[in-house]
Amino acid sequence: MNTHVKHLPADERRAVTIEAVVDLAGSQNPSEITTAAIAKHMNLTQGALFRHFPTKDAIWQAVMEWVAERLLARIDYAAQGIESPLAAMQAIFMSHVEFVAEHPGVPRMMFGELQRADQTAPKRIVQTLILRYGERLHRLIEAGKACGELSAALDTEAAATLFIGTIQGLVMQSLLAGNVERIRQDAPRVFAIYQRGIRSAQ
Repeated sequence: MNTHVKHLPADERRAVTIEAVVDLAGSQNPSEITTAAIAKHMNLTQGALFRHFPTKDAIWQAVMEWVAERLLARIDYAAQGIESPLAAMQAIFMSHVEFVAEHPGVPRMMFGELQRADQTAPKRIVQTLILRYGERLHRLIEAGKACGELSAALDTEAAATLFIGTIQGLVMQSLLAGNVERIRQDAPRVFAIYQRGIRSAQ
């Protein structure tokens, strides 16, 4: 991080701080990221950092808001203009995988927030993100059942849960392997199996 960060306007400084946290989370345990480490990564003092974020939780909240906005915008764009509900689901699946591959620290941070016992603002943002993501899948699955692409007997809620859980499983496997590229390699074959389980027999 170069010295020009010291002279950025407030909004840009906040954006650069979020990028710094996402970068750091890609190489270390998010729970171990300190404000001192963030400031050092940005070549700033902690005092300068706290002029824009009063607490560490405020930084985490801004990061989770960034993640929610970017991920939902990414999957909405991926599905835009695709008439087939099943093809739209595949586009969402692949775009989500690509988002994770580009930002490997994001799932680490999301898992970390969801494991917290207390109800924090960042945790609520992650829960809302999952809820809104699920609503999009529900609509597509119902549309797929209506047009005959998906089995009429399909359990919509279970299919949506499995969709998200499948991506989470791919993330865990890539983290365990220490190879984020693995998620890109495995995703098409894994979605093919998921697709066979939900599509209509016709």
